[in-house]
Amino acid sequence: MSTLLITHAACLDHLTPSGHPERPDRLRAIARALAHERFAPLMRVEAPRAEIAAIARCHPLDYVEALRAAVPQAGLARLDADTALSPGSFEAALRAAGGAVHAVDAVFAKTAANAFCAMRPPGHHTETARPMGFCLLNNAAIAARHAQIAHGAGRVAVVDFDVHHGNGTQEIFWADRTVMYCSTHEMPLYPGTGAKSERGEFNTIVNAPLRAGDGGDAFKAAFEAAILPRLREFAPELLIVSAGFDAHARDPLANLNLVEADFAWATRKLMDIADASAQGRLVSLLEGGYDLEGLAQSVAAHVGALMRG
Repeated sequence: MSTLLITHAACLDHLTPSGHPERPDRLRAIARALAHERFAPLMRVEAPRAEIAAIARCHPLDYVEALRAAVPQAGLARLDADTALSPGSFEAALRAAGGAVHAVDAVFAKTAANAFCAMRPPGHHTETARPMGFCLLNNAAIAARHAQIAHGAGRVAVVDFDVHHGNGTQEIFWADRTVMYCSTHEMPLYPGTGAKSERGEFNTIVNAPLRAGDGGDAFKAAFEAAILPRLREFAPELLIVSAGFDAHARDPLANLNLVEADFAWATRKLMDIADASAQGRLVSLLEGGYDLEGLAQSVAAHVGALMRG
């Protein structure tokens, strides 16, 4: 089995205002990086559309329909100061969620060792019924629920190393003892959530905030002290990674100083967790990362680690 790469051209049709950091060029930069011959062993498939029933496990149907109805016929529609819709946005969101669901199916069917979904829009800021922070549907949450409903996974962990806290994923699973959410992120920073004291109703929320200027040493220390021990104890049957690469030193939206090797290190540590309790099942979903060079190099390091390279 090899690593599965899931993409879809429809994700290029989710357009954002001129100068917006979450732009189609992000996926083009990733595609160029993953075209290198070292990535030839990747299995590559196009993402299917998510079924509305899969989305509705996390988001109410009226929210989904309101999102569809808000899509403009032309131009852009603003949902908030950061989050916009274009005519292709709903299709892109369906494919991004569908790619996450397909990745879960593949690792449970053992047709792939693990998977990386190079899709947009991202998802980890989307709450149960609130789009925000460039996000429309919470792809990680949808994937976790699909693993539970379709594959009988008793315990799923979502680990988020995006530089911004995944408030949406935390909110969706706040009162759920069957899903553990772990996050490293910069504080204070958008969206303002993610304090260590935020632990959920069943102590399954693990926040390890970092400070502006922190680099790889602080990031690794947070993983080793706060996150990895809790994951080992929880023993997830599937590990989902909200893989944001905006903690990279080059990124314009934050102030952490990670480099590509730090993301590769974290990936290998999470693979060790998956190997121990989940038969290696790990699904990684693209979240943030807005400097194109830093993003491309970091994704290459991340996917190289998934390939056990």
